Amino acid sequence: MKQTGFSLIELIIAMAIIGILAVIAYPSYKTHLEQARRSDGQTALLDLANRLDHYFSENNQYAGATLAELGVSPRSTEGYYALAIASLEDNAFRIQAIPIGAQQEDACGTLSLNQLGERGFSGKNTELKHCW
Repeated sequence: MKQTGFSLIELIIAMAIIGILAVIAYPSYKTHLEQARRSDGQTALLDLANRLDHYFSENNQYAGATLAELGVSPRSTEGYYALAIASLEDNAFRIQAIPIGAQQEDACGTLSLNQLGERGFSGKNTELKHCW
């Protein structure tokens, strides 16, 4: 009777190959996850900016607006960002999406937007097009 199966050497080689593939694939997967989560913060900022513009059209100023008054949750829809109104003036605003939880490791850091639609970030990433 002939026994079939894998030898210990074959199993070790298969495990080594799987390990190498995992080491190569994980950074790419992590970057993809951060980008997908970043869209949560971007969407939340754009929604908040639209609500601030609506507030401005009714009150002729941005000053005085709050997240609660605008009907905006202090967290993004998926919960990866905390929303904040960084500054409010009569004719200007700057809002931020601050990463929380696992998203804090994102190289783009805090995302920001102002009344002119100018986008910014505070992280160590060097290119705006990758963050917005």
